[in-house]
Amino acid sequence: MRGLENIPWLYDPMLAVFEAFGLERWRRWLVAGARGRTLDIGCGTGRNFPLYGNETSVLGLDPDRWALRRARRRGPRIPLVRGSAEQLPFRDGTFDTVVSGLVFCSVPDPKKGLAEVRRVLRPGGELRMLEHVRAIKPLAARMQDFVQPLWTRVSGGCHRNRNTEASVESAGFEIQTEGRRAKKNMRRFAARA
Repeated sequence: MRGLENIPWLYDPMLAVFEAFGLERWRRWLVAGARGRTLDIGCGTGRNFPLYGNETSVLGLDPDRWALRRARRRGPRIPLVRGSAEQLPFRDGTFDTVVSGLVFCSVPDPKKGLAEVRRVLRPGGELRMLEHVRAIKPLAARMQDFVQPLWTRVSGGCHRNRNTEASVESAGFEIQTEGRRAKKNMRRFAARA
């Protein structure tokens, strides 16, 4: 299903606006903690790529070929793989860090995707996430549920009403308190298996 997230020339300017209003600080935090061999899962158009430091060896993965073409421009030396979170084409324990920025809202089977992330992380490895999630206030959550069918169609599969933190914990990860932030429906955190 194609939506805004799958149209790079529309998605990038839209995200640039959100970044100007604070998302960029959270994205910098997300990437700053990456160490060693790093998988940028759902790398999209490569907005994280310029933020990685020299202490990382980054590999980008995304299911959308158009997004990967745009990502190639932002990270010409970063290896890119077309694939899905639910079937990561890597051996067990390949990565020290997995970075996920606004991704698991759109993964069709987040439980399976998180199991795959856990599989490809080395023991002691870290999952770093930035995600929009289900609202805490009941009225806002009901509103998310009401608009969700239309939003999912327009956005290309995004489910802004998922409880991603609960999904991460049920996949066997422990969310770290250091660096964890919540602002309205946005969350950022690091987790270890």
